Amino acid sequence: MSGVWSRLPAALRAVLLGVLSALALPPLYLVPVLLVAVPALLRMIGAARDWRRAALLGFLYGMGLHTAGLYWITDAILVRAAEYWWAVPLASPLTAVPLSLLVGLVCALCRLAPAGWRRIALFASLWTLSDLLRQFLFSGFPWNLWGSVWEFPGLAGTVMIQPAAWISVHGLTLLTVLLAASPLLGRRGLLAGAAVLLIWVAAGAARLAILSPDGAPSGAPGPIVVLVQGDIPEQDKQDGNRARAIFRTYLALTRSGVAAADRLRARDDPSRPILFAWPESAFPALLEQEPEARRLIMQAAPGAVAGLIGSVRFGADGRPRNSLIAVLPDGSIGPEYDKAHLVPFGEYQPAHLPVQIVPGGGFEPGPGVRTLHVPGLAPIGPLICYEVIFPGQVVRESDRPAWLLNVTNDAWFGDSAGPRQHLDTARMRAVEEGLPLARVANTGISAVFDAAGRERARLGWGIAGTLVVPIQAALPPTLFALFGLVVPLVLAALVGGLGLAGGLAWRLRRTSTS
Repeated sequence: MSGVWSRLPAALRAVLLGVLSALALPPLYLVPVLLVAVPALLRMIGAARDWRRAALLGFLYGMGLHTAGLYWITDAILVRAAEYWWAVPLASPLTAVPLSLLVGLVCALCRLAPAGWRRIALFASLWTLSDLLRQFLFSGFPWNLWGSVWEFPGLAGTVMIQPAAWISVHGLTLLTVLLAASPLLGRRGLLAGAAVLLIWVAAGAARLAILSPDGAPSGAPGPIVVLVQGDIPEQDKQDGNRARAIFRTYLALTRSGVAAADRLRARDDPSRPILFAWPESAFPALLEQEPEARRLIMQAAPGAVAGLIGSVRFGADGRPRNSLIAVLPDGSIGPEYDKAHLVPFGEYQPAHLPVQIVPGGGFEPGPGVRTLHVPGLAPIGPLICYEVIFPGQVVRESDRPAWLLNVTNDAWFGDSAGPRQHLDTARMRAVEEGLPLARVANTGISAVFDAAGRERARLGWGIAGTLVVPIQAALPPTLFALFGLVVPLVLAALVGGLGLAGGLAWRLRRTSTS
């Protein structure tokens, strides 16, 4: 087999190694493949005739990794295949191109350090720094982060992601790359990697042991939240004739969910308020302009202090917003939140693109992250759809919420890896910020996590129903919540500086002995 592999062109091997690496990502979590793929990539970089060849091989590796890791984007095109059929084979590869350019840059620059631990340190540092850049370049898309490979379900995954409270998912990526490359250092490297992994597990387990089963409360528990998952196919949402049926579905689910929450409250804690939430764009019209619809919604939720409804709304400038709107018991409009981080080509038209793809230019972005103060409720940190994927950019720390609410519509991406990766990403934000997080998705997966990332409840894909869950108390701000992206930035810089300094010392020794 090794003979066959070595006879393949280096370019093809780079692509295949990238595809292999994608198997480590959620929802497969085949982490050991990185112990093969990363060392093989670094060997190829070392054998490349110059930095240009190393950059090309890195780019091709990135294309394999990100095209395979983002295959589910194609599902969104298939929803409107009659209009955008030509984009079906292009969606994932084109999305992978800018991400892969950064991988190529990492592979070219890591040759500044000689092979061995110095190059591994520089490579891990540069890979982490490139992921940090991805939060801000190309409209921002920090997906397929290698720190996410530890997000597997259950206690084991919860233990492994605990250090994110200190160093974030980017810090976990740094550790993951160092571990994955350890076989290049032989027996000593493997032993060092095993020691790091044991310390990692011990640190995560210790943090969980310190916390009580319900978290270490720093304030009053949150509301009893009713998450309403309508399970409306995207084709039905696009069909205006289905609007009344969709509305009736959400009313019926809200009625049964709030009734269940009222029974839970009466049994456990009569002082807890009830809040219900509908997913992103769940209301099939313009909620602000429909007072009768708002009255019917609250009529279906007696005893609830508010409903948070995903709906399109128009601002004073006449431009549409993707919004989350609070509806109060009398049917009036409460606080509103407009999605600030829009999806390029899906929700807005990038100004630099000469070809018009998004009709009307799409949505107008909101002013940024904010905290909703709804009467009778602890402060809420709203996040619409993929706003939850940005580490360090989900909470307004000057007005820290008591919990996070992520509303989304993942129906666009079908029963694929996309919704599951999105769910895992939301879980990581709970750990990083030390805040409970509730996630309500149109077709699933809806779930609630406590402030340590432990799953409290889940409603699977393709199910119409409700989750009725008391929100646990928040933890004190974590180290990452206090200092943000500076933490992984400094860690990556220190590791990279160690690699560069070691490389410089190595060259000086060679010069002095020659």
